[in-house]
Amino acid sequence: MPESDGLDIRALSSVEGVHAASRLFDEVWTGERSTMPANILRALEHAGNYVVGVFEGERMLAASAAFFGPPAERTLHSHITGVLPSAQGRGIGRAVKRHQRAWARERGVERITWTFDPLIARNAHFNVGVLGADVAEYLVDQYGPMDDDVNRGDASDRILVSWAVTPAQIPASEVIEAVAIPRDIAALRRASPADAARWRLDVRERFLALTAAGLRVSGFDPARGYLFARR
Repeated sequence: MPESDGLDIRALSSVEGVHAASRLFDEVWTGERSTMPANILRALEHAGNYVVGVFEGERMLAASAAFFGPPAERTLHSHITGVLPSAQGRGIGRAVKRHQRAWARERGVERITWTFDPLIARNAHFNVGVLGADVAEYLVDQYGPMDDDVNRGDASDRILVSWAVTPAQIPASEVIEAVAIPRDIAALRRASPADAARWRLDVRERFLALTAAGLRVSGFDPARGYLFARR
């Protein structure tokens, strides 16, 4: 399916394609050499799941893999999307999400889910603020210890979001609480791992307490953080 800016998103249906995607993931998440093995990507694609590359000409700039959830839930779980550092800032993430949504709609999927690190502000802004995905759950240390350069030494807390394939109009709710996050957690981890760890625990504690009190995330503001309203 062609995209703007000379990009093309297409299924990786060959052995060569999935090996190229696996190498790309390892380049994005440096330090870990089993980010997404080629044999797993091959099996997922062959079974009818979503495994694509984003190309400029014949050069792969990004790749993404997603798999179907329980049949009754009619969901697609987007497990991994990686963009080469040299290609970031070109709107590739948004293009992949548009492509995923169209692909899912054609197959009768109702919602797309994925996880992201709650402390990464740009991801929170994109997923919650731009795409309007619903925050479904706060997952504590979801993947256990991770050995890539992005996640090493930190708990792998994640937010699970759910994104409607056919969006509905939801009336705005009054914001009751906000949970701030660091402006740049990656820089903070390098400068002061102890401060980064305190942010992790503070955000986890507040997030879980507010959801337990019956509030929901209604949006994300770069200055204020996660915005909470009544359900």
